[in-house]
Order: sequence, then structure tokens, then C-alpha cells
Amino acid sequence: MGEENKARWYVIHTYSGYENKVKTNLEKMVENRKLYDKIFDIVVPVEESIEIKDGKKKVVQRKTFPGYVLIKMIMNDDTWYVVRNTRGVTGFVGPGSKPVPLSDAEVKALGIKDVFPAIDLKVNDSVKVISGPLENFIGIVQDIDTEKRKVKVLVSMFGRETPVELNFDQLEKV
Repeated sequence: MGEENKARWYVIHTYSGYENKVKTNLEKMVENRKLYDKIFDIVVPVEESIEIKDGKKKVVQRKTFPGYVLIKMIMNDDTWYVVRNTRGVTGFVGPGSKPVPLSDAEVKALGIKDVFPAIDLKVNDSVKVISGPLENFIGIVQDIDTEKRKVKVLVSMFGRETPVELNFDQLEKV
């Protein structure tokens, strides 16, 4: 988890309308090349707005910055090459070919929250589920998958031990 502390947020310029496709392509690239320890998060910033069409209100999600995708990564030659050569990416935002990371103030202003909190759990630890359909259930950690950010927990339901897979942010240590 220490590596993630070195990661910074960068802005990628994409073809307009390709933001979600670029996000999907980058996620596949991270998976295929096993770059989980270098590229941590990819975000297409969106905001909800209300549209009125034919007299009906409809909540729609609009891209906050069309043509841009945010990525939290550790910048090195490999990660730069992978991102830069992903279909739909036209380049990083920054002077010339040198990407410039966002400052902490800019990240905060954009409202980006670190999606992957660090977790200090071990197998056989007792945990409490703090969100989702199993909220307030207590369980025992069976397995921790740091790459997928998932924890397998044995939860007692209806008198039986049932294994469930939960995200890091759904648990707290008891």
C-alpha cells in the first residue's frame, strides 16, 4: 500500500465522447499488464443535472470536463507509454510531452476522493460491515485480494457461515 502514497493524479486528454471508452481500455490494460501497483484509479468526472423533456423531469449525468479523464498513477516510462498509447488518448495535459500532476488543492477542488482506502486487515480478523445490504453484520476475514481491493468474509446468516466478497471500504476492523 505504500506505493499508492507516491501516486499522483494526472489529466489525460481524449477524443471528445471517448472518455468512458478510454477508461474501459485503460482498466483492461492495467489488468492485462498487471499494473495494479502503478495505476490505482481512473475517473471520468461527472455531475448530475436535471433535464426537463416533454414536461418530465429526468436526472442525467453530464461529463464535467468533456474530453478529459483523470488517472491516479505512479509516473514512470512504462505507465506513461501504456497510457499514452491507449486507443482514444491524445496525450497528457502538461507542457510538451511532460505530464504535470494535479496539486492537492486541485484534486480537492475537483472533489475526488481516494476510492481505495488503505486497510490494515489480516486473515482471521473480526470485521463489521459498514455499508451495503449486509450492513452491521459481523464476520471473520477469510481472504484478502489487494489487487481487486476485495475481502472475503465469513458472515453468520440464518445460523450458517456464508462467505461474502466485499470491498475494502465496506468494512471496518472490530
